[in-house]
Amino acid sequence: MSKKYLIETFGCQMNFHDAERMAGLLEQAGYARAESDADADLVVINTCSVRERAEDKLYTRLGELRALAQDGRPAPVVAVTGCVAQQEGEALLKRSALVDVVLGTQRLKMLPMLAAEAAERRAPQVDISTPYDDVSFPLGVMRRSDPVRAWVTIIEGCNDFCAFCVVPYTRGHERMRAKADILADVREAVATGRREVQLLGQIVNHYQAPDDERCDFPALLEAVHEIPGVERIRFASPHPRHCSDRLIAAVRDLPRVCKHLHLPVQSGSTTMLARMRRRHTREQYLDLVGRIRAAIPNIQLSTDMIVGFPGETEAEFEDTLSLTAAVGYHSIFSFKYSERPNTLAARRLPDDVPEAEKTRRIVALQQLQRGIQTRLLAGTVGQTVDVLVDGSSRRRAWELSGRTGGNTVVNFPGDPSWVGRTLPVAVKRSGPHSVWGEVAAGADVGAPAVEAGTGVSEEAGERC
Repeated sequence: MSKKYLIETFGCQMNFHDAERMAGLLEQAGYARAESDADADLVVINTCSVRERAEDKLYTRLGELRALAQDGRPAPVVAVTGCVAQQEGEALLKRSALVDVVLGTQRLKMLPMLAAEAAERRAPQVDISTPYDDVSFPLGVMRRSDPVRAWVTIIEGCNDFCAFCVVPYTRGHERMRAKADILADVREAVATGRREVQLLGQIVNHYQAPDDERCDFPALLEAVHEIPGVERIRFASPHPRHCSDRLIAAVRDLPRVCKHLHLPVQSGSTTMLARMRRRHTREQYLDLVGRIRAAIPNIQLSTDMIVGFPGETEAEFEDTLSLTAAVGYHSIFSFKYSERPNTLAARRLPDDVPEAEKTRRIVALQQLQRGIQTRLLAGTVGQTVDVLVDGSSRRRAWELSGRTGGNTVVNFPGDPSWVGRTLPVAVKRSGPHSVWGEVAAGADVGAPAVEAGTGVSEEAGERC
């Protein structure tokens, strides 16, 4: 009987994609996926350290697994991977005796071997080395967890060193994947039934192909757009200072590139942005938003915001509120600042905004954004929108859920066999986070076959 694995992932889209890669490596090594930790021989906790809350989930989960082991059942091999593993290394072994394997972000290919050694020798295995020269991954090995969309990494690491961000320390310096490898990944994804491709990178629009000097990010979008079978193209996350007119034109002119941009700003204050080392000003950001909206009037924008960064004054926070209102985002990911190890802010700036004040500010920001989203989504009532069906609604078993090209979540009654289809849905009512509708009369609801997912447990989490 083959051994069984379970992967639990906290964090960003890149973490979930890493989980798909690890699932493929383990299945290639003879493992089968487990339905729960109770019947798993190997439990992989794939971690994130971008926010303290995401990091805390690791230690909560280790406590739960400890209780499982004390329940009289054989203890599984426990592997900790991802950014916390890279950041903490052997210190994880001191914090929890339950951990058997600590594997850094650049050493995923070693997981099957180290898990086997830990099981056979009952001795912890640690590998957080950084062989940055290799960003390849064998084609066809990963087990994609989503039946409709495929994540495709185009850049590993980051060189920007924003003051709050731990990514350069856990993911390493910026390395570009070869254009040929990226396009091969996309073709393989389409061949297995995926309709949507999401290109991933810490600063995705900084891409420059190492195997084709003419291929920058807009040119890569054009190349992916030409692959037969690709229905939708998304990417995350671009940096405002690399949003060129060529990129704006590519989003405008390529029909299969979704009219949605996640455009992280982090703060609405120019002085705060300088303290964060974001390398753009409030005025430059608003000018960019204006140019994007002039070129693509139907674009939907989302962003990341941090409140309570060291030294943030009430006036600087008010700048964040006013920018949020001025842009009119369809959604935001907002966080209270938490000090991250090794970052410039942790080394140089005191965490001097009281926790209660951080809480007040994030509540105020989220209340403002809720009103904006409610108003924008109410404006879609009466429209018919194209929805790529990606699964069941979280609220009702008889409902399906999907997204528009602008990334609006749409729930509607339907049959599970419709997953993977793009259907016209008439919007009947709206809320602050999603809309509800019905498939338009006369729509073709025949469904293509979609591939089953993997043993990857998804936890909605942070954006990097």
